[in-house]
Amino acid sequence: MKKIIAGVDEVGRGSLVGPVFAATVIFKKNIDKKKIKDSKQLSRNQRNLLEKYIKKNSVWAIGSASLKEIEKLNILNASLLAMKRSIKKLKSKPSLIMIDGNKLPIMSGYNLKSIIKGDQKVTEISAASIIAKVSRDRFISKMSEKFKKYAWNKNSGYGTKQHLSAIKKFGVTRHHRKTFGPIHNILSLKKTS
Repeated sequence: MKKIIAGVDEVGRGSLVGPVFAATVIFKKNIDKKKIKDSKQLSRNQRNLLEKYIKKNSVWAIGSASLKEIEKLNILNASLLAMKRSIKKLKSKPSLIMIDGNKLPIMSGYNLKSIIKGDQKVTEISAASIIAKVSRDRFISKMSEKFKKYAWNKNSGYGTKQHLSAIKKFGVTRHHRKTFGPIHNILSLKKTS
């Protein structure tokens, strides 16, 4: 029996807004692995094109953990939950699941392996990082339509200079992660002033 290998990666851990996303990818036979790189090394346009290519030539699934879950469980546990959800959504069960990082979700009956810098070492993980990133960026851009002042469509909710000054000027939205340092500090300053 052929070994089915899956790669898993999450995106949005360091963002100040919205959910965290994870993707799991199993390649089909005809995929050209040379085309695929870690999502951080690609432009937005390259990621969008590759996402279509990967989806067409693989079995894939996306999982997420909501803002509420991030605030309740903390970002690490919410990321692991998003990974677990994406793995469980797969149509076929892999014989080996390689996960980016040094932490694994608790899943009995699954063969999981953590790989530090996996998104640079394992093509399946790189592919998962691309699908997760494009999916989350799309979600955050949609959210951005009602909150244009924060430019989430450009910064994906990360703490850029522009985003942080917009928070100070226009306040914290319902989509901001209130337990995260920069947001927590801004809210604390408001209480004391």
